[in-house]
Amino acid sequence: QVQLVESGGGLVQAGGSLRLSCAASGRTFRTYAMGWFRQAPGKEREFVAGLKIGYIPYYTDSVKGRFTISRDNAKNTVYLQMNNLKPEDTAVYYCAANGVIVPTTPLNAIDYWGKGTLVTVSS
Repeated sequence: QVQLVESGGGLVQAGGSLRLSCAASGRTFRTYAMGWFRQAPGKEREFVAGLKIGYIPYYTDSVKGRFTISRDNAKNTVYLQMNNLKPEDTAVYYCAANGVIVPTTPLNAIDYWGKGTLVTVSS
């Protein structure tokens, strides 16, 4: 079992930055791909970023050059640094753990989800 707890969400003005954190329980953290998804009001949950040890990170096109995913395996934590935020980035952001997390990974294939953290970007 893996438990994921997100933090770091909040209200920020357009152009600002936030860093989301996701703390994972369990001794097998290193074996999982970790990722971030988001769900805006009235929309489906969508892939944002994914990272597995030994592989390049993946990003959805709309966040490339603005968001950076990273992980600290000693702390069992994955981060999402979000810069130059836009109002369209407003969403609940969810941390995920799975064998593989790439843009085409089906949502129903994800093994573990956090409860989410709300990011609101004002214009």
